Amino acid sequence: MFKRILLIGFLVVVCLVVWKWDRIKGFLNKDVRTTNPTEVKLLLREEPSLEELAQILTEEGIISAPEVLTSFVKENGLTSNYAAGKYVILSGTLLADLVHGFEKNDEGHGFAEVKVKVVFNRCRDIYDVGAQISKCILADSASIVDYALDPATLSKYGFTREQLPALFIPDSYEMYFDLTAEAFVSEMAAIFRSYWTEERKQKMTDIGFSSPSQVVTLASIVYSEQGKVPEEWPVIAGLYLNRLKKGMRLQSDPTFKFCWGDKLEGVQRLLAKHRDIDCPYNTYKIDGLPPGPICLVPKEVVNAVLEPSDVNYLYMCAKPDFSGEHNFTASDAQHIRNARIYQNWLSKNNMR
Repeated sequence: MFKRILLIGFLVVVCLVVWKWDRIKGFLNKDVRTTNPTEVKLLLREEPSLEELAQILTEEGIISAPEVLTSFVKENGLTSNYAAGKYVILSGTLLADLVHGFEKNDEGHGFAEVKVKVVFNRCRDIYDVGAQISKCILADSASIVDYALDPATLSKYGFTREQLPALFIPDSYEMYFDLTAEAFVSEMAAIFRSYWTEERKQKMTDIGFSSPSQVVTLASIVYSEQGKVPEEWPVIAGLYLNRLKKGMRLQSDPTFKFCWGDKLEGVQRLLAKHRDIDCPYNTYKIDGLPPGPICLVPKEVVNAVLEPSDVNYLYMCAKPDFSGEHNFTASDAQHIRNARIYQNWLSKNNMR
């Protein structure tokens, strides 16, 4: 008798489970769809609760009322652990797919979360990076700068504060909008490691450097000297490598300009008083390379430093025109003549 009661109870439970599953399955398979007539791009800056998500979707015209979503989720026992980020909701999306798309995956992103374009360029330092990146992802500028400059972060990635700009390779990337500062720096570190292949490290050794940050530091000087004519990058790189090999100071104007911050912005006529500044980046006063890059450098310029032109040049001076090109020479006397011609041209054109 007891066994019979247990059997009946077991069958009742099985029937209830089957009935409940059929009900859920039937509900999930119903053709319940979003009401947005066209594609909607949605940006969630914070992880929403079920109620918050339902309200947002209603305001965006994706569903007709908050109860459409809340009832669907609760009646079907679905998760309500949703991720922030960017989402693209197509017209007529099944409600089951919509809910699943917002659910967090194992990496903390929504299953349907899409990446955003992250662009940064023409940056001088990590502060510029933070300002540009905070326009693209959720992390704010202060958190990016603070995390990047934290001694623990510098130690983790093997950089000094001065070398840190070498970690960031300017370009256009695809990343998740809801990245934290830590996640962003981690992404950049992965890109850095991917760029510095064994082949490039060998080229680095061949030109006499022992670390990528040294290569990027020289590349930053090349890029600061020449931002208009890429064809000159390997030539300028070869020139500065020649000076290093001969034990000559680099004497690069952009390095002492870096010491002045924004005070020399737009100044064409650089004078002795400008060069006479005590600063570890001023290559008129220090031997060898500065302690780190003076700006962030595109990988194309780094490539040019790794593959410099085979030239004997030791000096360069801007041409007396608006081409942005330079006159190169191995002669000190010729360089002095080139510099005099350029200064006269500046005066003739009333350029300060």
